[in-house]
Amino acid sequence: MKMKFFGFLLGTLLFAAAASAQTVTGSITGGSVQKGKAARGTVVLSIPGGLHTNSNRPGNKYQIPTTVRLSAAGARVSGATYPRGVNRKFQFSETVINVYEGTVRFPFTVTVPSGFKGDTVRVRAVVRYQACTDEVCYPPRDKEITMTARVR
Repeated sequence: MKMKFFGFLLGTLLFAAAASAQTVTGSITGGSVQKGKAARGTVVLSIPGGLHTNSNRPGNKYQIPTTVRLSAAGARVSGATYPRGVNRKFQFSETVINVYEGTVRFPFTVTVPSGFKGDTVRVRAVVRYQACTDEVCYPPRDKEITMTARVR
């Protein structure tokens, strides 16, 4: 009985670790934005080896796509640009699925109006993804980050 419980506990811990192993980071190029101008930014999703996430267009209506939602108070933020994924065939699917692996970059622009009040702009990014191995997919997750830049 103890061995079964230990196996269940270990499986649960490994499941939780794999499902949250992805990291999300981001930055605004140069760390500053000039009033009345646009600056480039990038959100980065890092996916450890042995895992993948569905791309933004996985090609199967049952697969949850990776999405990046961006917002900023007092500034305009473009939508993220989604890179192409890689088509892969997995044991759990009869069709090919378009996925992201490794390091995936989602560029965007942030524009600060000339009348912006304040010396810092904050861009909030929420990345939603579904991590999978070659055999199983984990529940979808949201990871949120805030990128800051000095306003000149």
